[in-house]
Amino acid sequence: MFKRAFSRRLAVLLAASHLLLVVQVPVAQASMIGTTEVVQAQQQQLDRQQLLAMLDNQDVQGKLEALGVERDQVERRIQSLTNAELAHFNQQLSAAPAGAGVGGVLGIIVLFLVIFIITDMLCATNVFKFVNCINR
Repeated sequence: MFKRAFSRRLAVLLAASHLLLVVQVPVAQASMIGTTEVVQAQQQQLDRQQLLAMLDNQDVQGKLEALGVERDQVERRIQSLTNAELAHFNQQLSAAPAGAGVGGVLGIIVLFLVIFIITDMLCATNVFKFVNCINR
């Protein structure tokens, strides 16, 4: 009698735990990924890599040091750029004259720093300690 009551309780407990485990399993969603999305994702990754590669330039590093910005802060910000911001920088790079060389790159870095200051003022980032958030 005891074994039978115990077996029933155990069976109910196991059935309930099995039901809870099955209910919690997420349902996978599958869909086709278009070529456009894949190309855009690859292009965005390439654009990020190009921006990071510009940081290897000695003139750019000197300008960043003169402005008191650490390289790792710039790298983190490049990695956190939205697609729209990344597209804006690409537009700026493509609009720069081909012969601009380092001057064009420095212009882009200055533009980057202005965006850092604006995002610091809007409390979106905290890159510069001397920039106060306007929402506080």
